Amino acid sequence: MFSQFSFQQFISAFVILFAVIDVTGSIPIFLSLKKKGKHIDAKKAAIMSLVMFLGFFYVGEAFLTLFHVDISSFAIAGSLIIFVMALEMILDIEIFKNAPDSPKEATFVPVVFPLIAGAGALTTLLSIRSQYANINIILAVLLNVLWVYIVLRLTRKIDKFLGAGTIYMLQKFFGIILLAISVKLFTHNLAILMKS
Repeated sequence: MFSQFSFQQFISAFVILFAVIDVTGSIPIFLSLKKKGKHIDAKKAAIMSLVMFLGFFYVGEAFLTLFHVDISSFAIAGSLIIFVMALEMILDIEIFKNAPDSPKEATFVPVVFPLIAGAGALTTLLSIRSQYANINIILAVLLNVLWVYIVLRLTRKIDKFLGAGTIYMLQKFFGIILLAISVKLFTHNLAILMKS
């Protein structure tokens, strides 16, 4: 397996996944969740993300087929969740209301899914399998998950360092980026569904 290791493939896979996961761009969302009293466990989020990435890498297509769901439909569902979250960030509104019995834990939803191991990242993971050797993709996933852990651990420090005003501006900026990603994910996969 290690005989197939290629530094160039590893770096390429890492950069592609890093851009799609974009955990740094999600910092304003993490801060917003924490201000709402939601708890995010960095270690648990990293482990869950790794399990989702590796699980989807090996059995993703088979799992979706079991429920008669294609990758494009899965990606569209994820894009709609990202779209709503982006609207919350841009318009300063609360769409995902906190019910009295809603869990205070936000580690899995929405941090792990759809923000980190979302439809975009998972479909990208499947699509690069045809281009790179498995070992290079797995190592790229491991390095990205390590970066996710570091960012989640340092979110409070980043908040203090940047200040409320800068974080507010970043929230608006990344809200628009997130909105654009959700629209691209939606239209791209809708076009695939229409063709099929």
